[in-house]
Amino acid sequence: MLENDFFKGVETFIFNLFKNELPPQVVYHNFEHTNQVVKHTFEIGTAEGVSDEDIEILLLAAWFHDIGFVHGYEKHEEKSKEIAENYLHKLGYNSHKIEKVTTLICVTKMPQKPTNKLEEIICDADLYHLGTESFVEKSNLLRSEWEMLCNKHLTDIEFLTTNETFLKSHKYFTNYAFSKLTAQKTLNWLKIEKDLKKAKLKEEELTVKSKQKKAELKRKIDKAERPERGIETMYRVTLKNHIKLSDIADTKANILLSVSAIILSIALSTLFPKLDKADNYYLIYPTLFFLFVTVITMIFSILSTRPKVTSGKFTKEDVVNKKVNLLFFGNFHKMPLDEFQEGMSVLMNDREYLYKSLMKDLYFLGIVLEKKYRLLRIAYNIFMVGIIISVIAFVIAFEMMKNEGFTAGLI
Repeated sequence: MLENDFFKGVETFIFNLFKNELPPQVVYHNFEHTNQVVKHTFEIGTAEGVSDEDIEILLLAAWFHDIGFVHGYEKHEEKSKEIAENYLHKLGYNSHKIEKVTTLICVTKMPQKPTNKLEEIICDADLYHLGTESFVEKSNLLRSEWEMLCNKHLTDIEFLTTNETFLKSHKYFTNYAFSKLTAQKTLNWLKIEKDLKKAKLKEEELTVKSKQKKAELKRKIDKAERPERGIETMYRVTLKNHIKLSDIADTKANILLSVSAIILSIALSTLFPKLDKADNYYLIYPTLFFLFVTVITMIFSILSTRPKVTSGKFTKEDVVNKKVNLLFFGNFHKMPLDEFQEGMSVLMNDREYLYKSLMKDLYFLGIVLEKKYRLLRIAYNIFMVGIIISVIAFVIAFEMMKNEGFTAGLI
């Protein structure tokens, strides 16, 4: 029957229509698919013992069931009906049979809901590939067609899930198709499930890698937003130099304190006992001046090393308004740990705040150093000038005592 003149004419008409008018994006519902459906329709119809008249109607429906794709994807079944009706009417085909043909064309629409034997046959023929080894290849063609023709883009997981769901719910209606195709369809279903699990596992791995890449990118961005290495080095070196200068000042003050303390001890143990004698009254003023100089020197040395601690407390408003320098212990030593940590988090995440805090730390450390060295300079000047004047005073006193003793001897 497939080789008679009537069906050869139908085949030629369908072939030319697909060739000349089918959009190139239609890579699945084309002449090859139609030709396969025709052959499977004849195969199933013959196996089910359908009459020649019904076979003829089935084959016509199979040839025309997807021809509507030449005019677009939407409502292609209705367009297929129109093309079939026009063609068959021109050939003078029986109107009652034409109606049966168009009814069979409509029943191929998804989801399939056949109501009689002929409808079951064409439905099974249209989805014959579900039970063949070419299922994956046909499915990939259908996916490409959705993407190009319908702009329907599915991920691998979405597409495999769609196939898995469809295969799970599908069943062949005719006894012949069910017995011949179900086993392979089950294998195809199991393969889809396996591929779906692999795809999900791969997506999970990609998600983990993506999160890791985002975390690494965020780390790099955060690092880039922190002060540059050159600026960090500048602050580090400058603060280190300031601290060294502070240590030097403290060392100098300690030296001056030690020397003054030794001199004071010697003066108290050596000079003071001699002041009780009337003959040594000349030593009173030089000694007092010497002691005064030593005490003043010690006072200024102590002032240069005396620490000053601030209140040690700040509020959240101070942090928000960037009014407190959290890098100096005197500003937070009385604060609870959680409030200090919260404030430091704000500082570390605010580049401008961090810069300003480092600047403040550097500035006020410089102010402290200036005060230390100013007081230390005063102490050294007092000590130096005082020692010189004291020595001169003692020399004058001893000369006066010597002259007075000499005068008394002459008398």
